[in-house]
Amino acid sequence: MQDEYRTVARAGVHETEVNRSRFLCSLAPAATEQEAREFLASVRKEHADATHNCWAYVIGADAAVQKASDDGEPGGTAGVPMLQMLLRRDMRYVVAVVTRYYGGVKLGAGGLIRAYGGAVGEAIDSLGVLTRRRFRLATVTVDHQRAGKVHNDLLATGRQVRDVRYGEAVAIEIGLPEAEVAAFRAWLADATAGTAGLTLGDEAYGDA
Repeated sequence: MQDEYRTVARAGVHETEVNRSRFLCSLAPAATEQEAREFLASVRKEHADATHNCWAYVIGADAAVQKASDDGEPGGTAGVPMLQMLLRRDMRYVVAVVTRYYGGVKLGAGGLIRAYGGAVGEAIDSLGVLTRRRFRLATVTVDHQRAGKVHNDLLATGRQVRDVRYGEAVAIEIGLPEAEVAAFRAWLADATAGTAGLTLGDEAYGDA
């Protein structure tokens, strides 16, 4: 697994104009290829009257899935430059759709490549980026008497508390960078006089 990846901070639309053609870049996070396709379908429906709805998406922290479409523009002048911009910016789990409303002036292959790639780059700048880092999910099990203090200490030290479950004991699920597991285990033993348990789970990604 990658140690970290970048994705768009939020869904949104950024508009640019090149030689009277309007380029609307709709950008959104997408956890799966299905989500990316659903977003694409919604943009196509909203802009059914557009000249083109070109798209690209990258799914997977390692960019395992990369797809793009020129949607009727000359081959290689729209979808590929959009995809290349996403990859150049290290964007993952993201879908971009650039809707073009033709303004009457032909841009030529070079102009189209710059316009489509540039629309994606400007949209990324406008909407912002999140960095997600790899974490090991871990569950701290502690008695009710100590749970409140442990919970507060975790928050005070900037730990990601993902869930708290109350039963015979209190289970607090957190995210830990792999390199910090040993140090955290020692801190927990010290903070709870050795009474707390720590169970390591799967790996996941969280906001940096």
